[in-house]
Amino acid sequence: ILVVYALSYGVSILPLLAILSGLFILLVYVLKLERYIIFIPSSVIHGFTLGVAFIIALGQLNFALGMAGLAQHERFIANIQETLSNLEKANLAAVVLFSACFFFLLVWRRFSVKIPGVIIVAPSGILLGYLSQEGRIAVDLQTLFSKFGNISGKLWAVPDFNFVFNKGIFIGAMTIALVAILETLLSAKIADGMTRTKHNTRKEVLGVGAANIASGIFGGIPATAALARTALNIKSGADHKVSAAVSSVFIAVISLILLPFFKYLPLAAVAAILVFTAVQMVEKKHFLHLYKHDKSALFLSLLVAVVTVVEDPIVGILVGATIALLVFANNMSRAETEITLNKDKQLIKRINSAQLLHTRNHGDVLVYRFAGQLTYVNAQSHINNISLINGETKIVILSFRNLFFMDVDGMGSIQEMVSILEGKGKRVMLSAVNGLVAKPLKKEGWFRELGERGSVFASTQEALEKC
Repeated sequence: ILVVYALSYGVSILPLLAILSGLFILLVYVLKLERYIIFIPSSVIHGFTLGVAFIIALGQLNFALGMAGLAQHERFIANIQETLSNLEKANLAAVVLFSACFFFLLVWRRFSVKIPGVIIVAPSGILLGYLSQEGRIAVDLQTLFSKFGNISGKLWAVPDFNFVFNKGIFIGAMTIALVAILETLLSAKIADGMTRTKHNTRKEVLGVGAANIASGIFGGIPATAALARTALNIKSGADHKVSAAVSSVFIAVISLILLPFFKYLPLAAVAAILVFTAVQMVEKKHFLHLYKHDKSALFLSLLVAVVTVVEDPIVGILVGATIALLVFANNMSRAETEITLNKDKQLIKRINSAQLLHTRNHGDVLVYRFAGQLTYVNAQSHINNISLINGETKIVILSFRNLFFMDVDGMGSIQEMVSILEGKGKRVMLSAVNGLVAKPLKKEGWFRELGERGSVFASTQEALEKC
């Protein structure tokens, strides 16, 4: 997103986009809209994490192999293909340094959890990069300086707001705001799984909104939580939110005092740190759990990971969330309910809706108990169940005791059920019509007509006594 707007308006548009997106995020916070943005199951989260881990790891191929000057493509997969087609340009020294740093981080992790290996790898890499850059050793290594030029510790840059506001800029700011909220809440949710804590959604949204405004004022680009940095922080031993504040203080100190030295950090060492972080992000126990208990959820996780890598992380999470909601709706459409069969004023059997088709004797009085919600999702399933009631049954009691929500489609389905049953010559009674469903039903003519005929009762027991 940022690249598109930087190419269209110039990089000086980015601070303005940061401020505008921050204002939109604060608007979301004030209106409490963040609760509607993220309804994502753990299977999708794990798939997203796996996909991001692959992106982080594979995205370091050029640095790990010491390759430079390759053509850059818009799509991630195209860049990987470009790298693989130019393997002959790999730098042996960079490969050795990457392998050594990565292996050291893996080994160090086994012996020291509280002291992150990055603290050792980074200064050592800076020293090696300095010696290489100054020609003290006969090894040619790409460094942050050779890639990005001189790194300044200047913290303040007055942004240029000399722009004509148009629809495109506002749409861009809203898009960035949405992505920032999604990525921030996803990072927080994934961090919860790593630390077994619980984040505060409201504070996360407020924080990212304020951060974007502050970033724009200082001439920076739009900000969002970054899963890679979050995971690195946690995997380095952080176990409290204060670590983020401490991290910001150290970043300020490094920017003011030590940042000029970081220009000597070899890109191969940076790649080793990021690949190590990517490996640590993926916890196989989650996928083993899905494999044992819900293979469809495992398939969804892998699908999200593939879409995340091949297409885009946000597309991956949206595809996963959409499929998860459709699966949930499909499961909810199965109208499970309790049905009691009575004959000669005696209970003869209790069954569920799945057993109704295979039960021959439905008795002379059948009680059909709705449970949970009656909505457009499961209304047709209830209608199908009612249609299965055979001719032996003379009276059907529809009980609403355990129904806690009903939409307009659900209300319409009740009228249809009554019509189906009366069309078969059966008497229909309604019982335990609680306050949640009584108000809309009392506005319906067919319901008032049933009441006038004495077919609406306060309880199912009262209805049974009248049979």
